[in-house]
Order: sequence, then structure tokens, then C-alpha cells
Amino acid sequence: MEKIALADRLSQIKPSPTVAITVKAKAMKAEGIDIVGFGAGEPDFDTPDFVKQAAIDALKAGETKYTDAPGLPRLRDALAAYYKKTEQLDYQRAETIISNGGKHSLYNIFQALLSEGDEVIIPTPYWVSYPDQVMLAGGKPVYLATKEEDGFLFTADDLKKLVTQKTRAIIVNTPSNPSGAVYDKKTLEGICEVAVENKILVVWDEIYKDIYYGEGSLRSLPFYNPDVKPYTLICGGLSKNFSMTGWRIGWVLGDARIVKAMSMIQGQSTSNPVTFAQFGAIAALEKGPVHIGEWLKQFEARRDKLLEAFDEIDGMSCVKPMGSFYVFPNISGLYGKKWTGGEIKDSYDVTKFLLEEAKVAVVPGAPFGSSDNIRISYALAMNDIVKGIDRIKQAVKNLR
Repeated sequence: MEKIALADRLSQIKPSPTVAITVKAKAMKAEGIDIVGFGAGEPDFDTPDFVKQAAIDALKAGETKYTDAPGLPRLRDALAAYYKKTEQLDYQRAETIISNGGKHSLYNIFQALLSEGDEVIIPTPYWVSYPDQVMLAGGKPVYLATKEEDGFLFTADDLKKLVTQKTRAIIVNTPSNPSGAVYDKKTLEGICEVAVENKILVVWDEIYKDIYYGEGSLRSLPFYNPDVKPYTLICGGLSKNFSMTGWRIGWVLGDARIVKAMSMIQGQSTSNPVTFAQFGAIAALEKGPVHIGEWLKQFEARRDKLLEAFDEIDGMSCVKPMGSFYVFPNISGLYGKKWTGGEIKDSYDVTKFLLEEAKVAVVPGAPFGSSDNIRISYALAMNDIVKGIDRIKQAVKNLR
């Protein structure tokens, strides 16, 4: 049979490497191979019981039908109230939309905003889905390179140099996936000035906002400059701070006209998020992440254990992340070394080496726009982290 042609747009995108690594590691585990999985970007903690109970109660009450495409009015109101309480930001229901997870929120944004050739500035390293989603919408990714010695952070001056007549938006992800980098107040104020001055949108991805190891709390971008609020699309969700990755609840707060366009797209694609999951989300927002302090203690201890290990492994080094639950070590010191599978030349080779030789699953840095790094998630138990570290140390020692 002759192959059926696929859409031309698919030639521009790639499968998600994080999903691919997780699937491969699970397949090896299913074969009885003991794998330490540093690949998945989801907490090992359970969803809080009160959230699960709210969803169970909704199911028992028969809340299993369609809702409005952009989400339950009660949930959208709860979202606006949450940002009023925690950020002192005023949003109306019409300025909110509930989506099927953070990734879906971003997809809706780019489909609603981008025309052919529109540019979106993406700082490197970046979450792997950003460029592909921009290209799927007909846009052009423009990469803003950052340096490891600068903590993977850019300045407002760096941003200004890339703004053109075609610039539609910039994506700012803080804390960052994969680097864990967190932008300071001065930089954020500079980003606000550039956005307002040039009338470009800021896609503000704060999915890891509550996973922060510094003093105080992180704030949403309009907190730093109210003038940037009309140009800001706040993307958040419950996957990381409530360990609800499988519930698929994300959101956007922003200009009502843009939100209406996103709602129209969502109405013609997925329609509403799962109804009883929305009731769980209402409970989460009304009570807040009261558990996060205990989670942060464990995440920080795991992070520090990994940083300590990288200080002891020849050929690897790591910038200290201040947020999220990833470390992004530089592995270029391993290039040129050999093992039974061949010579190590890039982050893909390091990933293959660690999976086959150490039985440790990590994600190559190249798909994140940083070919000399690998991403390691520490969203797993400390005993597994220690086991993984020991395996990496031994495997690296065996390189020749």
C-alpha cells in the first residue's frame, strides 16, 4: 500500500524527548531492569487528599457532563479570586480560561496570536515544547542565548537587541524548566519596560512559581509593573504545586479579547477540561498549596545532594538552581571519553551511556537548546537519588 501523506507542518516538529525517555525507561522497568528515572517532570508526592475528595464528591453528585468550553464559571471566579488574594491582581471571569493542562494553554495562546512569520523570542535553554508549538502556529522561534556563567539568565538589553517589527511575543519561564533559573526584580522590571515600549506580549509561564528556594515568594509579572498587565498572558496550573499532572488542569489570565479567541479555539478542539477535575481544582485554589512548605524541604535536600555529587564527578559541573525540581549539569567534560557503546560526543551520547551503562534515565540537553547539558529531575525519593548518583559516579569512573 502506498504511504498516506501527512501534513507538511509535521516536518517542522519533533516528538517530545522527555516523554520518549520516560516511555523507554518504563519499558525497561517492565522487562525487569532496575532503572533510576531522572527523566520525568512530575512530583513523586500524591495529590492532596482534600483535592481528591472534592473530585470524588463531584462524581458522586453527578458532575459528569459538559461545562462551558473555557471552564466552570465557579472555577474561573475562584482563579480570579486566588490571584487577587495572592498577587493583588484584578482579573474578571472573562479574562480567565481553564485548559487541559499548561501545555494546552500555550497551544491555545499561539494558535490565537500567531500569523505566518510572526516571531516569538525564546530564551535558551527552553522547555522543549515552546519552539514546536510556535512553529505549529506558523510562527518563527527567535532564540535569545543565555550563558551558564550568568546562571542561564538574560538582561533587558539582551532582549531589546532581538526585538523587530515582526516580534509578537517573548516567553518568560521562571523558575525555568530545565535550568531552575529565577529572574530577579531588576530584570523583570526591565522586561516589563521592553514589552510596554514595543507593545509585545509576554507569555509568562509560572507553572513552577511555588517551587522556589529563595526568600519570600515569587510574583507574577504585572506585580512589578501594572502597565505590563494588558500585555501579559499568565500561564499556570496545578500539575507541579499540587502534583496533579494527570488531572490536566491549566489556565491563562490575560486580555479578555485574547482569552475569548482561546476559548473559541478550545471550543472547536477539546472543549472543556474534565468536569470532576475542575471541581478538584476549585478546592485546590480555595484552600491554596498549604502543603508546599514540606515539599520544598524535601526538594531542596534532594537538590543539594545532587549538587554535592556533581562537585565530585570529573567532567560534570552544575549551576545551582533556585527553583523548579531540575538540575541542568554541564557534561561537556565527558566528551572524547569512550565506553563499550562508543565515544561520547554530545548530550545524546551521554544520555545513552547513562541509560545503558548506569541504568539511569536522564534527558539530553540538546532538545532544550543547550547541547552541553543534561536535565535531571529530582522529583523522586531521596534513596532513589542516592542510588542514581552512585551509579553515575561508577559509570563515569569506568570511562576511558
